[in-house]
Amino acid sequence: MEKPDWEITATTVYCEAVNDEVTLMVRADGTCKCTGSAATGKKTSPKKKDRACSEVDCPTLHKYRDRLLKG
Repeated sequence: MEKPDWEITATTVYCEAVNDEVTLMVRADGTCKCTGSAATGKKTSPKKKDRACSEVDCPTLHKYRDRLLKG
């Protein structure tokens, strides 16, 4: 697989798991992060669901990463 000609890219989407908008970030090496994941420790207001998703099990994050790296 050829390395993309960019270093990092991001998009903001609505996430059902945290009931809020999150930012999905993907690096050219295939690593990815989400601001709604438990690893980033996103704070949620009392109105929002009291949980965060897992980057490991997030189909939205992985679909976004795979689409970008397919190039």
